Amino acid sequence: MENIKSYIEENKDRFLEELFGLIRIPSVSSRKENKPDMHKAAEYIRKSLLDAGADMAEVISTDGHPVLYAEKIIDPALPVVMVYGHYDVQPAEPLDLWKSPPFEPEIREGKIWGRGADDDKGQLFMHVYAFEYMVKTGTLPCNVKFMVEGEEEIGSPSLVKFCHANKEKLKCDVIIVSDTSMIGPDVPSITTGLRGLSYVEVEVRGPNRDLHSGLYGGAVANPVNVLARMIASLTDENNRVTIPGFYDDVLEASPLERKEMAKAPFDIEQYKKDIDVDELSGEEGYSTMERTGIRPSLDVNGIWGGYTEEGAKTILPAKACAKISMRLVPNQSPEKIDNLFIKHFESIAPPGVRVSARVLHGGEGYVSPVDHPAYLAASRAYEKTFGKKPVPFRSGGSIPIISRFEKVLGVKSILMGFGLESDAIHSPNENYPLGNFYKGIETIPLFYSYYTKKPE
Repeated sequence: MENIKSYIEENKDRFLEELFGLIRIPSVSSRKENKPDMHKAAEYIRKSLLDAGADMAEVISTDGHPVLYAEKIIDPALPVVMVYGHYDVQPAEPLDLWKSPPFEPEIREGKIWGRGADDDKGQLFMHVYAFEYMVKTGTLPCNVKFMVEGEEEIGSPSLVKFCHANKEKLKCDVIIVSDTSMIGPDVPSITTGLRGLSYVEVEVRGPNRDLHSGLYGGAVANPVNVLARMIASLTDENNRVTIPGFYDDVLEASPLERKEMAKAPFDIEQYKKDIDVDELSGEEGYSTMERTGIRPSLDVNGIWGGYTEEGAKTILPAKACAKISMRLVPNQSPEKIDNLFIKHFESIAPPGVRVSARVLHGGEGYVSPVDHPAYLAASRAYEKTFGKKPVPFRSGGSIPIISRFEKVLGVKSILMGFGLESDAIHSPNENYPLGNFYKGIETIPLFYSYYTKKPE
């Protein structure tokens, strides 16, 4: 294999400018007003893959946002690697917290700054350029397919149907995903587990209109006060979720598994420093890495009600709302948790208010095998570029579609992420270190080489 470091050095300015073109497209999947941007982003990637050497690339309509499919078939008898990624991004708000506009990417402090820089546009384009390198240097050792969706950030509602309808087109031997993180910049790691997700929106309604807080305060149930108490009751003093049946299907990690997890390098003081907190919180009896890797959790993602603008407005609000996510571990069914949550939430509502809850999206957790040939190939590739063997670890994040791939397409997914916890994905000032971007491009061709057992 030719020196990919030289190829990266010769083309890095072009790589960044092309990636910046994609980041400039505000492809926020959760907003109707951004629907034209979703098509624009899919078309942008289609052209990029054709330029990189794909035999064909097409933008395919779904019930939601389009899916980009591309392929390069060099020999039908050879294995097929499918690359999965997503072009949609989270909303950028609050905008006033960004140091530079979220959709005007720039380089500062050795990092790419902008919404989608890491999640997932930057990580996706590592695969585009690794693919380009292999095609142009004649070192591509197998067939490659790309499936890039525009709904990952809203739970991939259209992709399962797409996979069922296109099983033949999507046939492959393994799926490679770069939408996860490493433990640290000098600690290469491969994600071997993802938590599932149950995401609901709740509403508490009281009077038929906002009321004067002086005339009615103390006499009528305040929906904001009630919602706050209801949410507070969803976890106990040990930070365990109080919903009946919530833990019924949780598979407890064995002492040996927990001992192996504890070997992974983790600097708790640096962890606290990075997010500027004095103390950590979580389920009693578990370490921080266990809390995010092998234990479920419940968190409020947003809460609103009443008057929140500048100045005072003395009202008793007519309603209050919140968005609540529950991260699940493998073997927990999101549908079952949805039902348990709604039943419990309705049961704890006091007299004087009416409550409702609706499921927004969710998905199952996933565990990736560490003895799979593709995992072993990925491990060798990381070891080659980073100079040390990668650590397998379970991530606290969720990619709901991954578990569905295995059920529908019958293949395993290997999570080759190069992001860092400090990249602030889903937050203001999302970034992606240039070093990780280039390391990804360098590592991916090695994976193909090792997976197909071809010499370098």
